[in-house]
Amino acid sequence: MVFKENFANLHIIKLLIMKLLKQILILFTISIFFSACGSASINSQKTKKEEPVIIANERLEYEIIIIDIGFTSFLNSIAKPEGYYSQNYLEARNRVWVLEWNNRARNPSRFNPNIYENIVDYQPTINYGYEVNYKLYNYFLFAQQKYKMNLGGGFRANRIN
Repeated sequence: MVFKENFANLHIIKLLIMKLLKQILILFTISIFFSACGSASINSQKTKKEEPVIIANERLEYEIIIIDIGFTSFLNSIAKPEGYYSQNYLEARNRVWVLEWNNRARNPSRFNPNIYENIVDYQPTINYGYEVNYKLYNYFLFAQQKYKMNLGGGFRANRIN
């Protein structure tokens, strides 16, 4: 009889332990479910501030600073490499595009003054060197694509010259 009571008690204890383990398993599963469904912390992408492109020639005492977002990426990835164009070609394009740019900068009522903020002081009689002409030329290409405009001179907005 004592054996039967001990066996019954053990059986009850075993059932209680099984019930407890079942409840723990259910709680564990529910907590995993809610933690997986909960909103994860979203890491805001820190926009890397783009450095301005500075074109300077101390000998001629001039400096051009281009702060337009995306130009550095354009210059590093899309633009043809330095040396691809001749300096004469770049100068010819820049002369045409500077004239049109300055015309638009002088007419803020007709053209967006947020795009054409400054007059470009580019004098055809001065030899600015290859680097200046290359970067200025590529800025004009970049601006024409970004702002969907045409500064003339045979440029077509849907292709890279």
